[in-house]
Amino acid sequence: MADRSDPMLQRVLGHLEALVGFDTRNPPRRIGTGVFDYLRAQLPGFRCTLDDHGDGAISLLAVRGAPSRVFNVHLDTVPSSPQWSADPLALRIEGDRAVGLGACDIKGAAAGLLAAAAQASGDAAFLFTTDEEANDPRCIEAFVGSGHGFAEAIVAEPTRCEAVLAHRGIASVLLRFRGEAGHASGAAALEASALHQAMRWGTQALDLVEGEAHRRFGGLTGLRFNIGRVEGGIKANVIAPSAEVRFNFRPLPSQDIDELHVRFGACASPGALERYEETFRGPSLPAGDVAEAEERRLEARDLADALSLPIGNAVDFWTEASLFSRAGMTAIVYGPGDIAQAHAADEWVALEQLQRYADSIARILST
Repeated sequence: MADRSDPMLQRVLGHLEALVGFDTRNPPRRIGTGVFDYLRAQLPGFRCTLDDHGDGAISLLAVRGAPSRVFNVHLDTVPSSPQWSADPLALRIEGDRAVGLGACDIKGAAAGLLAAAAQASGDAAFLFTTDEEANDPRCIEAFVGSGHGFAEAIVAEPTRCEAVLAHRGIASVLLRFRGEAGHASGAAALEASALHQAMRWGTQALDLVEGEAHRRFGGLTGLRFNIGRVEGGIKANVIAPSAEVRFNFRPLPSQDIDELHVRFGACASPGALERYEETFRGPSLPAGDVAEAEERRLEARDLADALSLPIGNAVDFWTEASLFSRAGMTAIVYGPGDIAQAHAADEWVALEQLQRYADSIARILST
């Protein structure tokens, strides 16, 4: 149970109220600089660098002293749904919960960093980004390619204040199947229909996924897979001349995404595919082959132990911590809240989680 009178929690809630009030929904990712003006005002003594990466993606790096570790948190949120019971941009406290768009994912962590920085005077580096919800990681890619000099990254996502050392990668794919229009009464419809070809592909792809169920890494099991959208055809009595399928798969750390692409492509009948396009790729955490991933997982475990952070289970959702890992940094995921509340209407984070997170960051910055 959180202590509502605790000065740290009060500071966190004050910052969270302000941060939730900034409209950072993504899309449309028209975030502007107002939220960054607020952040800079709360970080006296920090050297702040604002970078515009184009198309509304903006990042702020705030550094005090000479730290070797950077804390990263994204400020963008998903769009709000009509199911919200009140203004999503107005933080409200309901019992032991703070409710507001982004409160859980993951402005609560940003508020915690600000509060901790005010209490602790040690070296610190915070990277605030705005493109995580767009599957377009311009901010992180620019940072890791900048010669930044940091060796470790702690990436804020809702992990219930446990250090997560491993998660799946992700690849999203667009498939386009070719067909030949004609009357559906013809015997050729079985082979000529692009939609029939898409369905055959789906059957083979599901079999492929089931065949991966035995694979393991760090508590994760098997290959995750989802066909999210199927489009095509004209009407029931016309052979479909084209069809599109959008799917994604989430491999275990150490699984080769390129090899899986080859295998998923081979699920189509010869000549049926007109296009196979990867539309997004995110590496797993830790990044690397089997040996590299295990070595990096052990390094991340040592970091969590050194910071006295409780270690949680590996997770199925993707985070940008993997981008830091791929760049050679030791990376863990650590933040307040539960992923079950992320992206939900009336999104909330427990006050106890906010207090625990801010206290832990202040402790880390003081050592």
